[in-house]
Amino acid sequence: MAAPCRHVGHHIKRNGRFLRINLDQLFASRGFRWTSALQQQGAEVHKESKEPIVIPRKKSWSSEAVLEALASTVHRDPTAYPYQFQDDPYLSPRTSTEFKLFSLSQESGRAAAKYFVNNNPKFFTKDFAEPHIPCLMPESVALRLEEVSEEALKERITLRKVSAAVEMYDQLLQAGTSVSMETTQELLDLICLYCDKNPVQEGAPEVADAEEAGEETKRRKPKGRRAADHLRTIWKENNNAERIFNVLPEKDSRCYSALIRGMVKHGAYSKAFSLYTDLLNNRLSADVHTFNALISAVPDVRDKFNERWDLITELLKQMNEQKVRPNLLTFNSVLKALRRCGFLAKTYAPQTLNEMKALGIAPSLATYDHILAVFYKLGSSGPNNTDIIQDMLTELEGTSFTCQDPHDVFFFSSAIRICLDSKDLELGYKVHSLVEVGDNWRLLGDSYQQSVYYGRFFSLLCMMEHIDVVLKWYSRIIPSLYYPNPQGMRDLLQALDTDGRLDLLPTIWKDIKTLGHDNKVDLVEELLSLMAREEHSPEVQESFAACALDVKSVFDGRSNMEWSTSSLSHVTTLLLRANKLQQAWDMLLLFKAKNKVPSEVLLNNFLSVCQSSGAPKRAVELVQLAAAFCLPATPVLAKTALAEFQLTDEQRSILSEFEASPEKETE
Repeated sequence: MAAPCRHVGHHIKRNGRFLRINLDQLFASRGFRWTSALQQQGAEVHKESKEPIVIPRKKSWSSEAVLEALASTVHRDPTAYPYQFQDDPYLSPRTSTEFKLFSLSQESGRAAAKYFVNNNPKFFTKDFAEPHIPCLMPESVALRLEEVSEEALKERITLRKVSAAVEMYDQLLQAGTSVSMETTQELLDLICLYCDKNPVQEGAPEVADAEEAGEETKRRKPKGRRAADHLRTIWKENNNAERIFNVLPEKDSRCYSALIRGMVKHGAYSKAFSLYTDLLNNRLSADVHTFNALISAVPDVRDKFNERWDLITELLKQMNEQKVRPNLLTFNSVLKALRRCGFLAKTYAPQTLNEMKALGIAPSLATYDHILAVFYKLGSSGPNNTDIIQDMLTELEGTSFTCQDPHDVFFFSSAIRICLDSKDLELGYKVHSLVEVGDNWRLLGDSYQQSVYYGRFFSLLCMMEHIDVVLKWYSRIIPSLYYPNPQGMRDLLQALDTDGRLDLLPTIWKDIKTLGHDNKVDLVEELLSLMAREEHSPEVQESFAACALDVKSVFDGRSNMEWSTSSLSHVTTLLLRANKLQQAWDMLLLFKAKNKVPSEVLLNNFLSVCQSSGAPKRAVELVQLAAAFCLPATPVLAKTALAEFQLTDEQRSILSEFEASPEKETE
């Protein structure tokens, strides 16, 4: 037994040495060996680094990390509807009107659900979400503290119960209980923010105050689409904010700031400056937010441009004296006020921008929008305008922005308007490339602002770009990002006409119907005129005829659309070119039913088609129809029919009655 065991041990030792040598050679061939220089460098690094390397046992991730990683792998599908409508197949808008209706309906339902949840929290006590989603749980909207105390006042302030908070404050004063300055400041902030009115709870019906429907409200009522945003509230004389402020034993800067900002927000500009003067007389200093509000109100308290700029300069000097450092909104307020300073704006706007950069404050998109508004006026022309925006876009290229000013959302629509007015396609592409950087698309604004931006960008493409590129953009942004209005479709028709791609008109007509613009008579007539202007190949004419019949069905199905002579003529011409004689005859009868008179050229074309189709009966009926219209071309049509058609004796006798020389007609 000893000998076999010795042989087995020797065999294992020899094979183990062989395996170790082969592994060393394998690692060497894979590049894992160290050169002498690297070994020396590694030894030096090992000697120098004495600090221990701590490897964390666990990596901390945010609760949304997985969702963010998954979202980064998904890109926008240009053929899909906007993401907000993908949960409900019914909410798939095909037109801009449906988009607005479905968006408002969805938001209204969400607000109503939240209103119900917040007012009935006892039915929604279980939290199934992991991680916790606060917005899905009921918010505390009911008052829990009923006793008269400062804690009850704080609860009402937190829940934004303006009337209840004011009532509780008065009860505390009547009971002789002092209220801390901090709580009083928070109460003033609440009253001034909502102009002494209870804010409308989300989902609850909004009732307008009848007392605010006076002349001042009518004068200040926003016009256009902004009128639907909210009813403009007006600062009332001696409201609760002023009453509480006047009875305060000690007034600090924050109390003054709350009233001044509230007055500016709700239109009491003169009172805001008067209260600011009172603040200075009491040897108090304002904060940066107060100065921002006052600067934005300067154009409303001064009429002359020089006086406005002098007041802005005075406020900035007082900021410097009070050692208040301006922020981004300060300079944006100055630039916004300069937009209403006429010729002075172009002088002082660059100085303001230079001062801003000297303080190390980076401009926001609102800053650049104000600069564009100062140097570019609608309808003006000149190389300086495009030079300014060229330099601006070169500086902003590849930059990702976050919203820092509510006015940031107007930059892209203003910039693309300048590109459209100057017909600069390259500049338009630069603006759009900036939109596509990071999350800059979020700064396009609401759905209306997005529609304005993409409408201008698409109009620029239709005006300046080749039709093949236009169609690529058309399929890329419609309808996932943009629902074109009738003017946008008209621009597309003109682009097709310019590049000679009228064969695509039937396809565009289908999109016009899908987008809900088939009720726009001007747009439909322009489409018909392009199809009927010249002849094309038989295949194209067949598609045009089918499109014309579809247009006819749209007119017949809508009582609010009236046939015009041109639209009737175009449809008839398209049907004749496709040798659809019966349908063309129906259109001629429609002329008579609508009290419209066909042209002589159209009747001659109809007669020619009758001849090529071998339809003498229809030719006779055509002459009779022309006679019914009392057209001067009736004798010529009758003479042509007698000469070129094989007619029966009865048909010849009928036509002979209409054949007469022009001299006899005159007699």
